[in-house]
Formats: sequence, structure tokens, C-alpha cells
Amino acid sequence: MTDEDTRYEAVRSRDARFDGEFFFAVETTGIYCRPSCPAVTPKRHNVRFFATAAAAQGAGFRACRRCRPDAVPGSAEWNVRADAVGRAMRLIGDGVVDREGVAGLAARLGYSARQVQRQLTAELGAGPVALARAQRAHTARVLLQTTELPVTEIAFAAGFASVRQFNDTIRAVYAATPSGLRAAAPGGSGRGRRAAAPGAGIPLRLAYRGPYRSAAVFDLLQREAVPGVEEVSGPPGRRTHRRTLRLPYGTGIVAVEERTGAPRTGPGAHPGGWLDARLHLTDLRDLTTAVQRLRRLFDLDADPYAVDERLGADPRLAPLVAARPGLRSPGTADPAELAVRALVGRAEAECLVQRYGKALDAPCGSLTHLFPEPAVLAEAEPHGTLGALAAALADGTVRLDPGADREATEAALLALPGLDPAVVAVVRARALGDPDVAPPGTDLPDDWRPWRSYAVQHLAVAGEPGP
Repeated sequence: MTDEDTRYEAVRSRDARFDGEFFFAVETTGIYCRPSCPAVTPKRHNVRFFATAAAAQGAGFRACRRCRPDAVPGSAEWNVRADAVGRAMRLIGDGVVDREGVAGLAARLGYSARQVQRQLTAELGAGPVALARAQRAHTARVLLQTTELPVTEIAFAAGFASVRQFNDTIRAVYAATPSGLRAAAPGGSGRGRRAAAPGAGIPLRLAYRGPYRSAAVFDLLQREAVPGVEEVSGPPGRRTHRRTLRLPYGTGIVAVEERTGAPRTGPGAHPGGWLDARLHLTDLRDLTTAVQRLRRLFDLDADPYAVDERLGADPRLAPLVAARPGLRSPGTADPAELAVRALVGRAEAECLVQRYGKALDAPCGSLTHLFPEPAVLAEAEPHGTLGALAAALADGTVRLDPGADREATEAALLALPGLDPAVVAVVRARALGDPDVAPPGTDLPDDWRPWRSYAVQHLAVAGEPGP
């Protein structure tokens, strides 16, 4: 939505379909909100629009305490775009700026730091530092309102360089002190309503927009689950997906609950919802990265309205879309792991976990290991296609990070000896999150672009052969 009058109509109608796609700020109050904010609609001449929360913050506006604009799904645009800005936004979401600085971000993109700064500021109204700062503020709010961790620990866990920087940011973004923000936690300020200690894990609500067909996602995860690394338990409609995570600073275990009930559609239905999750981390600095990887696994930043509108216009897909609105194209929480599993299959992946996976210091039920790292596999299994893939992942010949160039990565994968193009297509769709992948040997209509990955999911779930 590039026309501001159209955006204002979305604000006036409190249209949650556009939460996360843009933000609006009110000059008379100094507050910025999501489009669906339930507050009284401001007059048009008092409203300003921003592409990102960071841009609104940079213009001097603070986050609305009522609609919590930092808790919206991310823009689906960053999943689609393969240019430098799209790649940069995915890397910033993964925490690269916090870990490697702007120089590290620029190096991954193949640009200078000045070029990255200029491109992001020109298009989004905020540079990489401001975008990362907004993300840190959100992480800090989550920790303040869901745990009893000391404020000092939260400051550094959220990625701030100092407690002073942390305090200044919280005041600027939320117009509150950290202790005041903690007291304003949804559901009341009583200590018993929040996690009492880090050992209890961090409860999260992973927001999504529009309808969400959780059953199809959990069915896929259940079929693919590799013992020791992940499991799906419980009856359909109330399943829990649990898995181990290898993260930049430590490890983690996550549990994500299936969203029960059919998606609500039609007049009066609220477009969106969330998946309940709980994260156990050995190092809280990994919170932002872990959340982003879960969002990619469950495809939570997708725009189902755009997908369903395009695919639903096709005569063949129309009945499938009508039967399953909001069907997602799942990604992965660990791109290197996904690539290896796509190559060897579930049974062999289980063997690799038992032979070479790192055992958890404290097993959690059936979760006992991390999936083996590429470097470990390259040394242990140096021959054949697996050895070539593992070595390429370990030495960076093949990059699968969120900012990887999809075309270059596909070419590097196809250059490996013995790697089937069908495996490469799976890696591109799921490890790189490309929404527009057609399996080799198929002729998917151009009218299905840029959502061919979703079309493939519809055909697979319906049990229909591809074109």
C-alpha cells in the first residue's frame, strides 16, 4: 500500500491485515500505532505513515501502550524480496547487526557499510543501527514482561551495550522506565503471573496475520521429525512441536503449540492470531535470533491474503485455496540441518544424529542431541555428496543464512557433485525461505508467481500431482 489515503482508510477501518506492513503516527499525541489500533481514529492531517517502527521512533514517536505495535508480524515483503534491502532486513532480524555490527552486515551483503546505510534509510526511513535498536527494544520488553530476570541481565541479554543505553532506549520507545514497563505487563503485574525464573523458560506469543492452517504445518513436522532432535506429541488439534536449537551464543529447546480450531473467516472475524511457544535458552542473548528462526520455520510473516488472492484466481487451485485458506509454506529453524536432511532423508538423518550429534548437557525428555554441525560431518563423512555438501556449508562455499543470495546459492549447490536438483529446490524453498520455487521438471504457470512454493504446498496437502 503506497498511497497514503489508502493507508488511512486501512487505519480508519482498523484493518489488521496490514499490521506490520506499515505503521502510523499521530502528531498531536506523539504516539505510533499498528493499523488495527482500537483507539479513536485520528484526523487525517495529524497522521504520518512509516514503513518501519524504527523510522517512527527515529522521528520522535513512542510506541502505543494499547496496541503494542512492536508485537505485530513482520512484513511479508522481506520474505519475497531478493534485493539488498530484503536480504538486509532478514539478516537484521536474525541479529547480525548486534553480533557483527554494520560492517558485518555489509560484508554479508557484498556492499560497503555506507551503501547499506544509504539504501535502508532511503527506502525505510531508518538505517541498520536504528532497525536493530527497535528490535532490541522489543526483545527487552518481552523479557521484562515475561520473566523475573534482573533488569541489568535483561539489558545485556537484549543486546544493549550498556545499562544506560538500555534505559534511554526503553524511555524513548515506550515512554516508561524498565520497571514501569514490567509493572504494565498484560494480565497484571503480579509476580505469579510471569515466569518465576529462567529455568521456567520464556513464554511467547508468535503472532501471525490472517488465517493459519496449523494442522498442515504440524502434519509435516510430525512426518519429518528426527528422533533425538525433535518430536511432535499430542492428539491432532492439540499437538506440541519440540526441538533443540543451535544458536550463535548457546543452545535452546523450544516448544510450540498447535493452534486449535478452524481459522475464522467472514464478516466480524479477527484476521490473525498467534502460536503459543516456550523457549529455554542457555544464553538469553539468543532470544531474538531464536524467535526469528521459529517465525521462519512456521512461516508466520507470510501474507495469506496476497497468496490466496493470486492462487485462488486459478481454476485448478481455487477449490484448494477455498478449502485451506492461509496454508503456509514451512521453512526451517536450522538451514544447514535442513539441507543435510533434504539430501539424506529422515532415517539416515537419525543415524547421523546418533553418531555425530552433540549430546545436550541435560536431556529434555526424548530430546537428547543437537543436529551435527557441517564441519563435524565434513570430517566424519568426507566422501560422496554428503561430504561435499557438508564441506561447502562449513567453508562458506554454500551460504544459507537469511541474507544469502538465492540465485548464487542455488548455483553453488548445483555445482556440488551428485546433488539432485530436486533437493536443491527443497533447500531453496525451505532453507532460504523462497516463496516462489517450482520443483524441477514441472511447469507451474506464471500466474502463480510469486507464490509457487505455496501452490506446491496446496497440491501436496490435497494429494494432487504437480503439473
